[in-house]
Amino acid sequence: MSQIIYQVNQRPPFGKNIVFALQQVMAIITATMLVPLLADATGTYLSQSAALIGAGVGTIIYLLLTKFKSPVFLGSSFTFIFPISSAITFGYLGIFLGSLFAGLVYVILAIIIKFVGSNWINKLMPPIIIGPVVALIGFNLATSAIKDMMTTATSEYNIVAILVGLFTFLVTVIVSTKGKKSFKMFPFIIGIASGYLLAVVLTLIGNAAGVEAMQLIDFSVFKKVANFSNWLPNFLFVGLFNEGADKITSFGDIVTIFLAFAPIALVSFAEHVADHKNIGSIVDRDLLENPGLHRTLLGDGISTFVGGFIGGCPTTTYGESIGCIALSKNASTWTIFTASIMCVILAFFYPFVVFAESIPGCVVGGICVALYGFISVSGLKMMKNIDLDDSRSLFVVAAIFICGIGGLEIRIGSVVISSLACALVVGIITNLLLMPWKKKEKEVAQVDVTKNIEDIPIDDQDKQNTLIEVNENEINEIEDVDKKE
Repeated sequence: MSQIIYQVNQRPPFGKNIVFALQQVMAIITATMLVPLLADATGTYLSQSAALIGAGVGTIIYLLLTKFKSPVFLGSSFTFIFPISSAITFGYLGIFLGSLFAGLVYVILAIIIKFVGSNWINKLMPPIIIGPVVALIGFNLATSAIKDMMTTATSEYNIVAILVGLFTFLVTVIVSTKGKKSFKMFPFIIGIASGYLLAVVLTLIGNAAGVEAMQLIDFSVFKKVANFSNWLPNFLFVGLFNEGADKITSFGDIVTIFLAFAPIALVSFAEHVADHKNIGSIVDRDLLENPGLHRTLLGDGISTFVGGFIGGCPTTTYGESIGCIALSKNASTWTIFTASIMCVILAFFYPFVVFAESIPGCVVGGICVALYGFISVSGLKMMKNIDLDDSRSLFVVAAIFICGIGGLEIRIGSVVISSLACALVVGIITNLLLMPWKKKEKEVAQVDVTKNIEDIPIDDQDKQNTLIEVNENEINEIEDVDKKE
């Protein structure tokens, strides 16, 4: 990964920081606003602008609790779409309780790690586990990126959309690698602007010529700006106070909500660890040690609760934000903070919300090819020191990749354990079961070393003594490792 220009604790110049922050906003805004739409298509309980505010405020809380040492934006979590949809049955209070339970799981884990430490995390999820899982996050998101790039609102396959998506991607790549220094820092903004401008031109031509395949942008969404009732976000806490608790009729309803959200929070915990190891590899810092996993979990947990309380959508660390950091080479938490403030302000400026809605999926997909690609490559880089010729390593990585890419899921009633979580669990179990072979391999190494000593010709006494000393040192190092383990 290219060297970071602005590190975590550095503050870019004001003008550049504004552009950097806007780049972060454009990276996360589509996904953040899509979650409430997917979870509540009618818009009765959730609104996109409220979700954007919840993400912005939640990220600010996260930055404060992590002492501004972890540069990542927290947006609406796709993992909780199904639980939110289930909780809607119980009204605003059901959605609120779900976010509370999800956040509580994080807080409890943070407290445990605060007193027990996080070394067990590193032992349970070493690079041979985390590397493939991080790569899987990017691989799993790849389907979404390509689908966006290939489809439109009226067609499941659109060659014009594909060309615009590839154009957006290539502009981003060229600016990032061959552009002037001032442009290299903002490839994402330039890529989106170029793709959107091309889509506008093609749409105007398509409208005039009556060619549906070229009509990539739905300009009718801008009509919603004239209705000022759309400008005020539908805050969940307002609906909660107005509606009350009438839709929850028994303690069993509360248990149902708990069982829908709490297990998913445990799944998100694994993603949380993987994301922070990924960010750490990009900025060359161990974020699980400083600010500490207990702080990042606490920040994520409180953010999840606040995001749910404001917009109804629990939050999570965003791969799009991580990819944007890798692409722009700016890891400043001041930029993340500025982006959070922007999200809150822009959510009240409805024309911008509508503009974000109007960005065609092919443009978003083209950008995400780069963003999600960086996530996958970051995971693969974590594996660079893993010996895949070793059968144990090979089986662990193979189990994670095949279960994750193949889409293995476990369903228990209304609870669905995602393929990423299943891949993680299978990988951990495989690694633990094969762990004893590690000691045997070292024993074989000792025998081989001894054999090498015996094979040395006697006539060269100086070389013999030197090699014996070297080999004895190797044996002692192996024994020291065994004692530590």
